[in-house]
Amino acid sequence: MVVLAASICTKGGKAVISRQFREMSRARIESLLASFPKLIPTNTQHTSVETPDVRYVYQPLEDLYIVLITNKASNILQDIETLHLFARVVSDMCRSADQREILKNSFELLGAFDEIVSLGYREMVNLMQIRSVLEMESHEEKIQEIIARNKEAEAKEELKRRAKQLEMQRREQQKRAAAGMGGGGNSGGFGSGMGSGGGSSGGYAPVPQRFDAPSPAPRTASPAQSSLRAPAFKGSGMKLGSKKTKQAELLDALGGEALVSEDMSQPATPVPTTSPELGAMGGGPASRPKDAGRGSVPAVTPESIHIVTKETINLSLSREGGLESMDLKGDMNLQVSDPALARIKIALLPPTNDFGHELQFKQHPNVGKFVANKERVIALKDPSRQFPVNQSLAVLKWRYTGKDESYVPLSINCWPTPSNDGTCDVNIEYELENETVSLYDLVISIPLPAGSYPTVTSHTGDWQLNPSSHSLDWTIPLVNADDRSGTMEFSVGGDDVGAFFPVKVQFVGQGNTVGVRVGSITMVESGEEVGYSEDAVVAVEKYEVV
Repeated sequence: MVVLAASICTKGGKAVISRQFREMSRARIESLLASFPKLIPTNTQHTSVETPDVRYVYQPLEDLYIVLITNKASNILQDIETLHLFARVVSDMCRSADQREILKNSFELLGAFDEIVSLGYREMVNLMQIRSVLEMESHEEKIQEIIARNKEAEAKEELKRRAKQLEMQRREQQKRAAAGMGGGGNSGGFGSGMGSGGGSSGGYAPVPQRFDAPSPAPRTASPAQSSLRAPAFKGSGMKLGSKKTKQAELLDALGGEALVSEDMSQPATPVPTTSPELGAMGGGPASRPKDAGRGSVPAVTPESIHIVTKETINLSLSREGGLESMDLKGDMNLQVSDPALARIKIALLPPTNDFGHELQFKQHPNVGKFVANKERVIALKDPSRQFPVNQSLAVLKWRYTGKDESYVPLSINCWPTPSNDGTCDVNIEYELENETVSLYDLVISIPLPAGSYPTVTSHTGDWQLNPSSHSLDWTIPLVNADDRSGTMEFSVGGDDVGAFFPVKVQFVGQGNTVGVRVGSITMVESGEEVGYSEDAVVAVEKYEVV
């Protein structure tokens, strides 16, 4: 077979996109496509039509045609099979087969066409292989990214170690300077006395030397040092200007050293001051989920029929209240391990939240589409076929994009209030809005003004400082319908309320925000219900208050 061109055109013969696999001019392909609709006989179900020069193999695509232009010696059966693969690729890559959507994805479609036909001849590929090629996922690239992240982490650890050494050297120099100043002042005083005493001064010279020895003792030097360090924690630098002092930069790098201040010695402080090497604040397990995929979400034991649903949320909330933007994507994967249970159909529960027409569904090409105003059922188009065994198959995908606040799973209210003394009182609270989802490993990260550290007065859960972003990380292990809200109050130096935004949120949820859940699974032939297991996870791509 020789495929001269693959085109998508309107019913009037105007080309939308076209890929030529043999040398053809633009005028030639436009002329062929313009004459194509006139050759289609009326009231027939044929999928091919011929002229003295070429053969058209076509298939309706809603208001368009997808057409293969071949020579007359080509195998018509192979041409029809190739045409069906082209149609499946278009349906998989475009949400709808209209002209605007096809033009939007034209670059990806032309790349997929080149994977199906090369120089006019069909390549032995299927839809899954074409998807894999277009994703261009590189194992070597992932390895290089992991190596780069490890090097960056090692460089940060080395920076902290050197900063700690510099701080220790600075303290040692302060101790020596204090000792030298104490000895010099005492000897000068006794020297003046010797001048006034004349010849009797020789008997008094050894006495002050014996009493000067205890002057550099740590008991007298410690109050002076603590009094010198105290202003750095009270945010006095914020009152004078926005530049960070060298003292504050060292404290940011050391992290745990800052916790020895009297302002940080409140009983609510969760980080132990006796182990600064463990206080790489923000690097501990409380600052991030335990696992990038599930975190602390309980594992589900898979049955012979196992359903996995996963949603990804990307949203921005306004600090004044309201939703700036929300993008939610979800997919459902089916895995059957028993061949006797491969011919099934899945009935979904009615949605708990009415997302209306804004919730877009997309089924696998072999799965029948949902019928309006009827029960949502996932089943193969051909009832005689069965689902693949021991293979995870994505049977359904959905997406929501909009600004409806009722679909936000967790609301955050951050309320900074400036005081007259150059500090700011911050009240922040969270509340679970969707009770069908339980949130695990919730971390709310609040930025802090440069060079200042908070004094926490009340809080739910745990908290710690993150020196890499100079923020306060508030951690709550579990948020559900029984324990759905919590608050935190703290004060910090600085009076710019904009310094506390954006507030960033991370969590891993168990459940489904839009109510796409399995109601029952039955056998196609007998209608008998069968058991199954379902694992539903909600992940966060971006969740912040701006």
